[in-house]
Amino acid sequence: MKLITRNTDYALRAICFVVNQEGRVVTAGELVKKLRIPRPFLRKILQSLNREGILVSTKGSGGGFYLAKPAKEIDLLELIGIFQGHLTLNECLFKKLACPNVKTCKLKKRIDKIETMVLRELAKINVASLLSEERLNVKKKDHQDRSG
Repeated sequence: MKLITRNTDYALRAICFVVNQEGRVVTAGELVKKLRIPRPFLRKILQSLNREGILVSTKGSGGGFYLAKPAKEIDLLELIGIFQGHLTLNECLFKKLACPNVKTCKLKKRIDKIETMVLRELAKINVASLLSEERLNVKKKDHQDRSG
């Protein structure tokens, strides 16, 4: 199981790039070039982000993409939901059938607690927080380079 799939990763990178353009409309071609994501793959991701209200798409000359809502309101858990569906760590082998051990299964109870914790932590991660951490790391590196 992968916690973050390629679609979610690419979507997050595209959103971060758009945020860093500070309100400027970004073309799909620019995203392809800067992020090195294959155009057909990126186009599907951008369409999903537009459909889900994360990005706004404009057509025609000067068209492209911009954020539909503030970066602090776009969290990682939302993106995982869009591209991967509901995140679950524990899927019973019986799937849709009622497991005879559901009420007494010790492992399920422990994994459910871990899942709740993971979901809570993922919900705290938003695009704005990721970008502010990135900027802090760049400033630290610049400071170290100048003093070293």
